[in-house]
Amino acid sequence: MTDQLPLAVDVFVDEKAPAAQETPLVDALTTFGCTVRVRAVPAQRVAEQFAWVVLIALPLHAFLSGLGGKFAEDAHRKLREAVAKALRREPEQPAERVRPVVLQDAATGLQVVLGPQVDEDAYRKLLALDLTQYRYGPVRYDATEARWVSDVDEAMER
Repeated sequence: MTDQLPLAVDVFVDEKAPAAQETPLVDALTTFGCTVRVRAVPAQRVAEQFAWVVLIALPLHAFLSGLGGKFAEDAHRKLREAVAKALRREPEQPAERVRPVVLQDAATGLQVVLGPQVDEDAYRKLLALDLTQYRYGPVRYDATEARWVSDVDEAMER
């Protein structure tokens, strides 16, 4: 992915998630040159805004910059396909209950939420996104405005 050492990535999976739900993401991350470690996390009752099914902790800026620079067009497609596979829900699960995949910066804790509403254009924008403009996050894609936003950051600016 980069000329530097491979990025170390931790993939945390909700222990109640369907078996191997993280496999497409692990495969994509490995293809990008990342060294991946998978861990199951016991389900917790938390009042987080975004309860995730898979959380990927990594040096986010380096990851997105590397994807955008070297692989560009192919990278966003592979990432999008991997997330889409991980988000596939069980037939009996209502669409509004699909939990997202979350990328979390290992250094800052900033989270980027990848849900079913994130389209091809959103992935292209994600690879070029300046993460330093966000302080709190989580960062999510607003399809209506066609941009990545942090509701908390925007509320703090008001």
